Amino acid sequence: MNFLINGGFEYTMNCYNCGNCKENHPTYYCLARNEVVINQHYRPEEKSRTGWKKGNKEYEVHRRKSRKEIEVQNEKGVY
Repeated sequence: MNFLINGGFEYTMNCYNCGNCKENHPTYYCLARNEVVINQHYRPEEKSRTGWKKGNKEYEVHRRKSRKEIEVQNEKGVY
């Protein structure tokens, strides 16, 4: 059991062990409190770009292939 102080009033909370508070999100929903909580321990992660990048060999092959498909569709009159 966890003890929380809410505005000077102390009460007992039964944790449901949902794991929401252990994830690294700026806010989370607490089932036991029945409220949205701001995570004081949130640490933003650096975002890395994934996907196609210009100059990447797979990107260039994919771009050329999709461009050819669009040209074929335009010749047939399909848009």
